[in-house]
Amino acid sequence: MRRPDLEHRSSCPISSSLDVIGDRWSLLVVRDLLFAGARTYKEFLSSGEGIATNILANRLEHLETSGIITSRRDAADGRKLIYRLTPKGLDLVPVLMELSLWGVKHERGVGPRAVIQKWRANREALLAEIRAQWQDEEASPGAERADPAPPTRAARKRRAPGRGSPRP
Repeated sequence: MRRPDLEHRSSCPISSSLDVIGDRWSLLVVRDLLFAGARTYKEFLSSGEGIATNILANRLEHLETSGIITSRRDAADGRKLIYRLTPKGLDLVPVLMELSLWGVKHERGVGPRAVIQKWRANREALLAEIRAQWQDEEASPGAERADPAPPTRAARKRRAPGRGSPRP
């Protein structure tokens, strides 16, 4: 699904992709949905990178308009929106994982070893596991999503205010 009002610079697939997800914050929102369990505006704000509220609101709207995420009202608290990845958004898993590997190799990034090892050992198996977890969550929206790797010290740091955290 493509935004009807989005003008692409060219027909190059890399350029067209960057028109949708090429800013600093969009992939971090997707990352937090995938690997940190963020589902609400407040949870995205507490991710540790220090995104401004106006930028977060803009990116969530852009990602939803672009078909990367969807939102629905929280059944328990109608004031909250719950965000989810679409199949188009889940197709970004390989992009995020390869960026993670690149960051670990070239930029001294730190990611959860278990997830990176799973990715290196069998990409298709990890993708299938992540997709199954998202399908399970869709089937029972109130259920907690299991992470593809056990919680790490780095994952727990994610909740600490003002601290960035390693994620895949």
